[in-house]
Amino acid sequence: MKKFKLIFYISTMLLSLLMMLSAGMYIFNNEAVNGMFQNFGYPTYIVYPLAIAKLLGVITLWIPKWKTLQEWAYAGFFFDFVLAFFAHYMIGDDEQSGAIVALVLLTISYLSRRKVQELL
Repeated sequence: MKKFKLIFYISTMLLSLLMMLSAGMYIFNNEAVNGMFQNFGYPTYIVYPLAIAKLLGVITLWIPKWKTLQEWAYAGFFFDFVLAFFAHYMIGDDEQSGAIVALVLLTISYLSRRKVQELL
């Protein structure tokens, strides 16, 4: 069980760091992010709500009593990463590797969390 806890904490910490950096970029480097969203064909008014959703998702992942909300946070991150991958892929900017890394971290975090809960 210690192995799975360690895997959970490391993967979730890396995922959280990635999401906090992403949300920080959305908030503090808004002009560049707005340009990226325009290239994707996305409306720019979703940048701030998406940043807030990422921060709330990170907080939710670290509160063990919120099991249902954690499932929603994992699902939200999954859709965010899949859509980010395809957005980058479709415009051909070769920046989809970040979404792949995030998806791998998300999967490891989710599966290890489930294994730890199963062993309790």
